[in-house]
Amino acid sequence: MKPVNFAAYKYIYTTRIEKSLAYRFDVFAGILFQCIVMFATAFFWKALFAGTASVQGVAVNDMLTYTVISAVMSVFLAPNVEQRVIESVRQGTVAADMLKPIRLFGEYFAEDLGMCTALIFQNALPILAIASLCITVPKPASCGAFLLFLLSFAMSFFINWLLAAIFSMCAFTLMDMSALVQVKRHLIRLLSGSIIPIWFFPGWLANILRFLPFIYIYQLPLELYIGKGSLSAQLPQMGIQAAWLFLLLSAFLILEKRVLRNVLIQGG
Repeated sequence: MKPVNFAAYKYIYTTRIEKSLAYRFDVFAGILFQCIVMFATAFFWKALFAGTASVQGVAVNDMLTYTVISAVMSVFLAPNVEQRVIESVRQGTVAADMLKPIRLFGEYFAEDLGMCTALIFQNALPILAIASLCITVPKPASCGAFLLFLLSFAMSFFINWLLAAIFSMCAFTLMDMSALVQVKRHLIRLLSGSIIPIWFFPGWLANILRFLPFIYIYQLPLELYIGKGSLSAQLPQMGIQAAWLFLLLSAFLILEKRVLRNVLIQGG
């Protein structure tokens, strides 16, 4: 195992921030797309809750807050690790990347962290400002709820990244998986409660999803933020979220070692 070269990772992190800040059109396009989805979802919930005090124990303002924070979270939950692996394998540069004095996926993780840091100012804050002016000010249920949300969101970020990294390893054996990546991302958005909470899913499907890692990417942090459910019910859910993080990290480390041992270089 290669030693941890913090200086190299820091350089990759800062370089990625600089690159992300350079593409202004991508910034405007990203904000526009997220706002379209956010406004469409907000109008849907307003129509659904028309004349109704609450649905599934949640008031309309809570659902609007849920929608806004989900849109902000989605800015950070779109890792680029899959595309980086696909490009490296396709171009045949993955072997050269493996010769660097850092771990291959450590490099990709540092790049994604740098991108997320830039997106705080490029996308997240503008979306939050627009939503606060046009939809609702997304206040957390309490200070304690906000702190639990931050902890849960941190775990959801790592769970989402590990799922993407594990999925990206298919690129070492498949010729092209760009379409599969898009399908996977949309499925996660659908099954994680990002747009429609699983409270509104059929009971049998909701019960199945509770045993999968997807709802711990969006649903659980959002529930904590709006204060849905009691603390005695939320803490065990966070324990399950931590267990999924540990399982995915273990699976990632095992697969990383096996896959990189048998690298298939495609292209030049």
